[in-house]
Amino acid sequence: MDDTTTITETETPAAQGSEEPPLVFLHAINRQFRQGGATLDILKGAELAVWSGQSVALVAPSGAGKSTLLHIAGLLEHADAGEVYIDGAATSNLTDIARTRIRRTEIGFVYQAHHLLPEFSALENVMMPQMIRGLSRREASARGAELLSYLGLKDRLTHRPAELSGGEQQRVAIARAVANAPRILLADEPTGNLDVRTAEHVFSALGQLVRASGLAAIIATHNLDIAAQMDRRVTIRDGLVVELP
Repeated sequence: MDDTTTITETETPAAQGSEEPPLVFLHAINRQFRQGGATLDILKGAELAVWSGQSVALVAPSGAGKSTLLHIAGLLEHADAGEVYIDGAATSNLTDIARTRIRRTEIGFVYQAHHLLPEFSALENVMMPQMIRGLSRREASARGAELLSYLGLKDRLTHRPAELSGGEQQRVAIARAVANAPRILLADEPTGNLDVRTAEHVFSALGQLVRASGLAAIIATHNLDIAAQMDRRVTIRDGLVVELP
């Protein structure tokens, strides 16, 4: 990445039992918001490291800063202080163009609302980001079909979002998020609009995808049963990221 600073071994947390550096490392992150005449300290020195192939559940009450943390990790929002390292490279001094490039190539996003384009089929929705990146229609179609089939949607490729169930729509959104083979996946309450059984099915597919592709995934969720299935669980307490058992 251009205009980046690589962190040293002393600055990078070591993976448990491994010399491999984290793929995402949030270091001493501070974030404040002004509300009327008051200042709200959302994050106060927050630290979080996530390694390749690892899924981390971010479990915290509304207003604790889950979305803020994800936006900072995904370079959608600047921290007031601290540093976000992507694959060992600092990002705080990058230009907006460089940050956009990283988001396009390294990071996939999934939100509670699927944001699928209603006039396009499931396959076309997954093809879109690939073609924007420069892949041919044939290449994008082949990869899109492979991803959707992997997520159990082989027979739904030509269906538009309105013809899909909520769980199917969210699986299309997941396929779209990873279509350009990002190394990091950030999901903000991706099953918040789904019933429990459908949510479990979507998370099962998501977990398989993380393990198979070596993604580093941070997934905000209120569902403690689903969080228990992930490699790690963390919460935000007093502005800090705290590991949960």
